[in-house]
Amino acid sequence: MEERAKGTLRTMATAMVLAGTITLAGCSGDLVPRGKAPRASKPVRAPAQPAMETRQCFARLESQSVSFTPLPDQNFGGGCSAIGSVKLLDIGVPATGLGAMTCNLAANFAAWARYGVQPAARLVLGAEVEKIETFGTYNCRPIAGSGKLSEHAHSNAIDVSAFVLSDGRRISIQKDWHGDRQTRQFLSLIHASACKRFNTVLSPDYNAAHHDHFHFDMGGKGGFCR
Repeated sequence: MEERAKGTLRTMATAMVLAGTITLAGCSGDLVPRGKAPRASKPVRAPAQPAMETRQCFARLESQSVSFTPLPDQNFGGGCSAIGSVKLLDIGVPATGLGAMTCNLAANFAAWARYGVQPAARLVLGAEVEKIETFGTYNCRPIAGSGKLSEHAHSNAIDVSAFVLSDGRRISIQKDWHGDRQTRQFLSLIHASACKRFNTVLSPDYNAAHHDHFHFDMGGKGGFCR
């Protein structure tokens, strides 16, 4: 009788130990085989928010009814980058060759086209500007004759080469900078307008490297107009 009682107690004790083990396992989550660590899940990073200045610039473009697409920040190596840049889709006047542009450059270019170029064409040439031709924006290269990176290498510059008018005329910097009085007046007016909007403005009068285009950028401290 006594042996039977001891056997019953041993059985109850074993059951209690098993129950405790199951309870602990339930609290600790999935069982992990001995010698294997749980696989850590990769942290999910939220996309970086544009800087406050860039977000304010986006709002400026929207207020001017400019259609654009924000571009992801990119570093291309060698000091070249496109940070806080956009792709302009519609500024009211078709423009060729537009790639990544810093938002500030894009906003000033759109305003220059709308409030500088178009009114000057109407006033001086008696026609509408139907297209602005450019040599592009981003380009990972140094300043001509220098080891210093151009603002093009930071998507912070644009080179404008010509204008196509509603009457079929094509006014180019290369051909018409020293052309007839009317075209010279038009180019002079839009050059002066650009000097009020961009930090650096370079024309054929600056050097031979700019004989066929206007260079506009938002680098430096501003006020460099040639």
